[in-house]
Amino acid sequence: MKTLKIDRIGNLGEGVAIDEGEKIFVPFALTGETVLARVEGNYAELIDILEPSPQRIPPICAFYGQCGGCAVQTLNDESYAAWKISLLENAAQRERLSFKILPMINAHGSGRRRVALHARISDGVAHIGFMAARSHRLVEIKHCPLLVAELSPALQAARDLSQILASREKPLDLAITATPEGMDIDIRGAGTLASHEIQALIKSAQAHRLARLTNHTRLVTLIQTPWIDIHGTHTPLPPGAFLQATQAGEEIIGLNILEALKKAKSVADLFCGIGAFSLRIARFARVVAYDNNPLAIEALCTACRQTPGLKPLQAETRDLFNRPLTPQELIHFDAVVFDPPRAGAHEQVKSLARSDVKTIVAVSCHAQSFCRDAAILVAGGYSMGPITPIDQFRYSTHLELVAVFTRQSDPSRGRRRLLG
Repeated sequence: MKTLKIDRIGNLGEGVAIDEGEKIFVPFALTGETVLARVEGNYAELIDILEPSPQRIPPICAFYGQCGGCAVQTLNDESYAAWKISLLENAAQRERLSFKILPMINAHGSGRRRVALHARISDGVAHIGFMAARSHRLVEIKHCPLLVAELSPALQAARDLSQILASREKPLDLAITATPEGMDIDIRGAGTLASHEIQALIKSAQAHRLARLTNHTRLVTLIQTPWIDIHGTHTPLPPGAFLQATQAGEEIIGLNILEALKKAKSVADLFCGIGAFSLRIARFARVVAYDNNPLAIEALCTACRQTPGLKPLQAETRDLFNRPLTPQELIHFDAVVFDPPRAGAHEQVKSLARSDVKTIVAVSCHAQSFCRDAAILVAGGYSMGPITPIDQFRYSTHLELVAVFTRQSDPSRGRRRLLG
């Protein structure tokens, strides 16, 4: 056991102490606290808080301190917001970027509408929960206060479905999304199912009134086709499809995008998913949307066909990581929106930096990859506007970011491009 003084909260939400010149990371400890911890290498288990921080408040969840699903629940609102903003400031410093950061917007809304639960089998019994901090050890939970009310039955449903597959003794993940038609669940890690397992899963899905149950996106049973409302557009939800974590988050991001693009006539939506932004933009501008998921593109096309009054919207399956749009292809657009996965859009951003697109709206949930991509655009001659931080991942290390990049008109750029 060691007594440690916490110097700060790190990028993963852990308290950071310095002991004999070495950094020690202590989950659930706060800046300024003196703690008793069991140290192993550079990591420690919090045993007791000897001197608590004045910023410490009670957690909202009984499982906090065991479950690693949340990084920081015990900071007061002001300190919590400052820590979240520090994640962006630290990433910007590493890339030598300077920009204005607007006040953080709370986008938790009614809660998370999607969740990924883990299932582990012990002595033939399925246990459901999240992993402990920095561990592969499952912490079984009975409820999660961050989820929308429609996902209250999710843990029991996940437990019952996993129990049917317990004889396989495989670790499972269950991706669960709340929809108006009921929960949509995709089981991952089970492999090919036997006929008796399929029948038992169908019976359980019916008992839990699921909208749909899939196994690695392959249909097990469909009770009602799940749909999502996107800005007044009825959009089918493909199995395992990406959605913004909260409805409020999607709406706030969408409003920021629409404000930035209100003068645009032709827009490329890159990494478009099922069209959360494309369907909004198509109310006033022509849109060409790209994503590497063919099911998401199909869903976007279906929504477009069923929605009257939209401007022309074309959707194409394309892997922008390996085949980014070239500067020549980008000539046709006066604006681009890109919202890539957490790793960012390195190759596509390098191409954008060489383009003549006037307005680029960058959306990201990861400060480090965002700043790396932003640095490329700035080096390519783009001016960067203020960043809007949006907190739809409450208590986590993730922070949604929206920023607008603009290129001033330069006739010589056009002449250089035409001359090769």
